[in-house]
Amino acid sequence: MREDIVKVVEILKKEVPEHPYKSKNPFHILIATIISQRTKDEVTYTVANRLFAKYPRPKDLKNADEEEIASLIYPAGFYRQKAKKIKEVARIIDEEYGGKVPDSIELLLKLPGVGRKTANIVLSRGYDKKVIAVDTHVHRIANRLGWVQTKTPEETEKALMKILPEKYWIEINTLLVMFGRTICRPVAPKCNICPIKEYCEFYKKEKM
Repeated sequence: MREDIVKVVEILKKEVPEHPYKSKNPFHILIATIISQRTKDEVTYTVANRLFAKYPRPKDLKNADEEEIASLIYPAGFYRQKAKKIKEVARIIDEEYGGKVPDSIELLLKLPGVGRKTANIVLSRGYDKKVIAVDTHVHRIANRLGWVQTKTPEETEKALMKILPEKYWIEINTLLVMFGRTICRPVAPKCNICPIKEYCEFYKKEKM
């Protein structure tokens, strides 16, 4: 199993497109991930860049008008509720953490609108910490491949930490996210062009 996992990851590193959001700024990653909830990726990156162009730092964003934040991140889903959360997150980071996004999961989880997936994305992409960020793509694909048999993202995170070599922990999220967007889609996955189908339990059961 472990050898097959390594083979799959190495194939995906060569085959899947790069993630379009390149920022390594922990604050930008945090806010963009909050915006991304129930929002299409292309919308998320467009509105996040528009927001940061005007309000790049926590102290800028905490003083911004909530209605203006909402208009800048429109048409993200639930943009008004997110505008309120974003303003409050910026205030907390500026006033309680000196403008620096916390680099521990315990403190990140205390921020409004921040769950485990968001926290781990910030830690891995923004701070290069070896954690596994599990979103719907990672959870779905890890189960389809047969790497895990889990019912929740939290269970998937723990299971992957036991079988995935640590050197892949940071990048596995972006690899499986991009793979899930392009080939291993939730509905009608493109198994016919999948570069790792020979390693996939779903393909073996459903397609062969």
